[in-house]
Amino acid sequence: MGWRLESKIVRGARGADPQTGAISFPIYQTATFKHSGLGRSTGYDYTRSGNPTREEVEKTLADLEGGTAGFAFASGLAAIATLMELFNPGDHLLVSDDLYGGTYRLFEEISRNHGLEFTYWDCSKDNLLYHIKKNTRAVFVESPSNPMMKVTDIRKVAALAKEHDLLTIVDNTFLTPYRQRPLELGADIVVHSGTKYLGGHNDTLAGFIVVKNEALGERLKFLQNAIGGVLAPFDSWLILRGIKTLAVRLEKQEENAMRIANWLKQHPRVEKVYYVGLPEHEGYEISKSQASGFGSMISFSLDSPDLAAAVLGKVKLISFAESLGGVETLITYPLTQTHADIPEEMRARLGVDDKLLRISVGIEAVEDLIDDLEQALS
Repeated sequence: MGWRLESKIVRGARGADPQTGAISFPIYQTATFKHSGLGRSTGYDYTRSGNPTREEVEKTLADLEGGTAGFAFASGLAAIATLMELFNPGDHLLVSDDLYGGTYRLFEEISRNHGLEFTYWDCSKDNLLYHIKKNTRAVFVESPSNPMMKVTDIRKVAALAKEHDLLTIVDNTFLTPYRQRPLELGADIVVHSGTKYLGGHNDTLAGFIVVKNEALGERLKFLQNAIGGVLAPFDSWLILRGIKTLAVRLEKQEENAMRIANWLKQHPRVEKVYYVGLPEHEGYEISKSQASGFGSMISFSLDSPDLAAAVLGKVKLISFAESLGGVETLITYPLTQTHADIPEEMRARLGVDDKLLRISVGIEAVEDLIDDLEQALS
C-alpha cells in the first residue's frame, strides 16, 4: 500500500513478526541457528551473516530512504569504514570540507594508509568539476554539515557526479529520511549514524548504509559479512523502537530549534547563528527545495572564548555532552570534542574556533531551554 512516510515510520518493514505476530519485533538474541539437516536452513545460519531483528531494521531504513537494501553496523564509523572497502588503493574521493571529525580521522589516519586519496572542498560553493581527477571515484558529503550547517545542492552534485561516473554518498544523519531522502535526489548511497536521530534516546550506537543499486547492495552485503562490524540484535531492536517515534520527535525538536535560533539571533553576546531554518542562512532556499524540514542542530558563535567556556559550566537543563539527536538537549564544544582531529588551519577556515558552540535541541519545554541559555549567557 502507498502509506505516508509517518505511517511507514511507525509500522516498520513488516509491521509485526511474521512467525508470532508480535507487534514489538522480537529480539533474536542468538549467535547461531539450528539446521534440520544437511543443506536445509531456515534462511539464517550465523548472526554475523544475518539475524531477523537486524534484518527488520535494515529493511525498515531501506524502505524509508527509498533504497533497495540497507545494512546495519555497530556504529556510524563502522558503516563508513566498511563503505571505504568499495574502493581500491589509488582511488580518489571528493569530501565536503566541513564534516564530523571522526569521519576525517578515519579518512586521514586509516583510509589514506590503505592507499585512498581525499580532497576536501567547499561543497556549498565550489563547483565539483574543479576538483575531479582521473582517479576520482566518489563524492562524499554531509548536508547539513557538522558543525557549520553548510547545505549541499544534492541534485546538482549527484547529476555532475553521474556525468563523470562517480558515486555520490550522502551522510543524512542530521535530517534523517523523514526530512531528506538523498537517493530520490540522485545520490547512490546514504549513510547514517543511527546513534543520533534514528535511535533518538542517547542509549545505543548504530550505523547504517542504504543503497539504490542492487549490484552495489550485493557487494556491500559481502563486505558487511566479511568485515563483521554488524549491529547486535538488542541494539537493532532499540533502533527499531526509536524509529517508531522519529516523526513526532523531530517535529517537536524542529519547533524548539526554530524558537531557540531566533532567540539566539537577538542576544547581544551572540555574534552569529548557524541554523538552516533561518531565511538568512545561505543554504535556506536549497534546503527548502530538497528537504521537508530543517532539523534541530544549531551552532552559534559568541563574542568571547571565556563566555563559551562559562556557558558549558553553567547550563542546568541542557547537558554538556557529546553526540546529538536524542530527546535531551545537548550542548557541545566542537573545537575540543567532535572536531579535535580536524587540522587547526582547516578549523580556522571553517570557523570552528574557541567561541563556537553547538546545540542538539531536544523535546523539553522550549521556554525552559531558553531560560537555561539566558542564565548561562548572563
